Amino acid sequence: MNRIKKGDRVVVTAGKDKGKQGDVVSVAGDRVVVSNINIIKRHTKPNPQAGQPGGVIEREASIHISNVMLFNPASGKGERIGIKKLEDGRKLRVFRSSGEAVDA
Repeated sequence: MNRIKKGDRVVVTAGKDKGKQGDVVSVAGDRVVVSNINIIKRHTKPNPQAGQPGGVIEREASIHISNVMLFNPASGKGERIGIKKLEDGRKLRVFRSSGEAVDA
């Protein structure tokens, strides 16, 4: 079970965007794409078949999953995540500091 999932609100803990918050757009292995974080400029050629104009396009690049922490709205900061196994065999993500469930 992944500790970070698509749609989660995260805080960046390292790099040029340290301290910023954003929502996870996608998770691919050990890398995540976070909205409005790690913006890069991509120089692209125009592609008339796809209707894509050329020029300099700004978009989000992926960052390593170890550089983000899940945001806890109760405490107002990023916190570590643990996995708790329930009696019926399901797994539940919980905040390590308080033990409260993430997916309530």
